[in-house]
Amino acid sequence: MSGLVDPFNRRIEYLRISVTDRCDLRCNYCIPKGFRGFHQPPHWLRFDEIERLVAVMASLGLKKVRLTGGEPLLRKGIADLAARIDRIAGIEDVSISTNGTQLRTHASALYAAGVRRINVSLDTLDRRRYALVAGRDSLDDVLDGLACARELGFAPIKINMVVTAETTRAEIDTLVTFCRERDFVLRLIEVMPMGDTGRHARFQDLQPILRRLRRQFGLVDGVVHGGGPARYLRSPDGRFSIGFITPLSQHFCATCNRVRLAVDGTMYLCLGQEHCYAFRELLRSGASDEALADAVLAAIALKPERHEFREKPEKLVRFMNATGG
Repeated sequence: MSGLVDPFNRRIEYLRISVTDRCDLRCNYCIPKGFRGFHQPPHWLRFDEIERLVAVMASLGLKKVRLTGGEPLLRKGIADLAARIDRIAGIEDVSISTNGTQLRTHASALYAAGVRRINVSLDTLDRRRYALVAGRDSLDDVLDGLACARELGFAPIKINMVVTAETTRAEIDTLVTFCRERDFVLRLIEVMPMGDTGRHARFQDLQPILRRLRRQFGLVDGVVHGGGPARYLRSPDGRFSIGFITPLSQHFCATCNRVRLAVDGTMYLCLGQEHCYAFRELLRSGASDEALADAVLAAIALKPERHEFREKPEKLVRFMNATGG
């Protein structure tokens, strides 16, 4: 029986760990241009600290870990960390989210470390729009990394497409075709009001898009892929799936099973709230595993019922990269 049960009887089995808040892109809904407020390396959790905290949480019922950022592939030794987490008793799945620019360089080491599931951020295949959104043209690097991951046997490979008011029907349909041809899972994500950048990105409701794609491609209700919040449709033959992550138009808080650990050791209990618990000093002060377990349970007890993206979009001042994707 899991000990990681929040005040609303949700079992917390999924931890997303940000190994760095730095990124080699500047997506216009995430990190603002010219931003310099990154955590300094002495404040980052060390790999042994991350491993120890995950082991304590696994003893309480944690099952899944995802490595995120910023851009996690910028953190030296990331494959070693994945391997260490994969060996922890109770951990059933280690995955990674990346923007894909460094994927070819690290794909083989990640696969050898036990990672099989990867999510790659890719908002458009239009080169001009990609550069406009991401701050530079790295599209060829991303596509090369995806091809490499596919050849190595990663599965599922999920493509995360953040949809804003500027996203066109043609861009969505092009990515649908791209993913269908390669057996990738496409996931459309509503932009969230995280920091000034997220609030300035104009929202597009995914519900009309879901209905259109269902009709256009003959999609039917699908099964869940992994432990995430997406609602899935699939092709009738089951070969293609598309997920919709809708924190604004249809929130999924009632089934939330995750918490996030930022690079500085702060655990955020909700992406859309400020409830948090600081673990770095506890880890560095010689605390016993029993004390860490008590702290984890105290943190889980802080998890709020739901976010307030719709009601209070001005609430969150931290950027997405500071929380972990």
